[in-house]
Amino acid sequence: MRANNLLNNDIMKTKIENFLSKLSTEVDVLNLIDIDNIDHDNAYDSIYEMIDDNDGFNIEIIYYSRAMDYLRENDPSLNRSIEIASDMGFSLNDINSETLASLLASQNAREDFSELKDEINDFFLELEEEEEDED
Repeated sequence: MRANNLLNNDIMKTKIENFLSKLSTEVDVLNLIDIDNIDHDNAYDSIYEMIDDNDGFNIEIIYYSRAMDYLRENDPSLNRSIEIASDMGFSLNDINSETLASLLASQNAREDFSELKDEINDFFLELEEEEEDED
């Protein structure tokens, strides 16, 4: 019976790894979380917290030209990136194009990942139902 539980755990772990690897996100989820520590009852929040704890949402854009390109494409008025910087306690003396672009890219990564909440929670709900059916 114990061997069967281990086999089921390995199968479930593989299913979770496959699912997480196929998520539409720039965040390298599998390298930032511990699958064994996912709270299946609160999967999205659990995964989000592990990513955040490992600085997975902190995107650093270096070089002036790359920063300006990112800002031009994502916040040409700079309103959003300056608002983020202000909310985080930056003063005008502390910001430059790289800082603004990095802050905006990090915020965008968080927001993009949050759009996956239902998909992640639905997957873990289906996984739980699958597990119950097998028992």
